[in-house]
Amino acid sequence: MTTYPGIEELKAQAKRLRQAMNDRGTALTHSAALEMIARQHGARDWNTLAALAARPNAAAKTPLFVGAHIRGRYLNQPFTGEILSLSALPGGLHRITIHFDETVDVVTFESFSAFRRRVTAQIDADGVSPRKTSNGVPHLVLDL
Repeated sequence: MTTYPGIEELKAQAKRLRQAMNDRGTALTHSAALEMIARQHGARDWNTLAALAARPNAAAKTPLFVGAHIRGRYLNQPFTGEILSLSALPGGLHRITIHFDETVDVVTFESFSAFRRRVTAQIDADGVSPRKTSNGVPHLVLDL
């Protein structure tokens, strides 16, 4: 399994690349730097690399079953919780319902909060949701 640096480290790499190019007289936008970093890591584009970097890097997978206690990230917020339901869907996906041990604030805006205690989502065999936020991070990533 290929491991990737975290999102923040990848963004820092892009920032350093952009600064180095600008210091040499070649203007480079931040988005272009992100795309170049993605290519360096063998990804098709930045969104693909961001999704890969959001996956847990552990080699062993934890089996999923109703009643299992799991952890991961929901809308990029860490959580622990219990699997309430799990069902197979066509295409190798699964529908999972998780009851969080503690509420998760799913809004990053400072003056507003929206707390979730339970969520239902689709995940693939790696425990990653195929649906992504606008910045390319999967909605749900389980630490398997």
